[in-house]
Amino acid sequence: MNDTRLNSQIDFAREIDKEKRIERRTLISDASRFENDAEHAWHAALMAILLHEYANEPIDLLKTVTMLLIHDIVEVDAGDTYAYDEKGQEDHFEREQKAAQRIFGLLPEDQKEYFIALWKEFEERTSPEARFARCLDNFQPTMLNDTTGGQMWKRNAIKLSQVLKRNEPSAQGSRVLWNYSLENFIMPHVGKELQDK
Repeated sequence: MNDTRLNSQIDFAREIDKEKRIERRTLISDASRFENDAEHAWHAALMAILLHEYANEPIDLLKTVTMLLIHDIVEVDAGDTYAYDEKGQEDHFEREQKAAQRIFGLLPEDQKEYFIALWKEFEERTSPEARFARCLDNFQPTMLNDTTGGQMWKRNAIKLSQVLKRNEPSAQGSRVLWNYSLENFIMPHVGKELQDK
């Protein structure tokens, strides 16, 4: 047995536990608290298993689930950037890229390369799996926002144009889920709070 390899993998497993500390700006379904990154990743990954039949293209489900489970690990270093924080989005990718090098760098070289490549593929939407995973990455918080009566959009004075800009690329992964989200999660909350002025 290669103790060095195993020790690296265990070091990584310990490090990613910190993902549980990263608070997102999405309320859980009873609106009692914000979810954390690990909860979001678990929820989106399970939704991929449930909803993969709605992907626009055939996908490798294990690859998609893996993408969803690792996509926010970089936030251990980079922190969560609220989806509608335009200023925070400016250097978002650079901060996360640096974090990916450090965190995935804890792994043995073959796994480091695999996870960094998978993370980049997710970020750039360069495969059917990445496009579907990114769709679910948007679908899950939008669903929770709907479940809480649109609270986070109201609290942050989010406009419809912002919601559409953030979520419309979802159609590249699943037209069915995008249409469902638009009709059931977004449009019911288009009131004065979301109207563009």
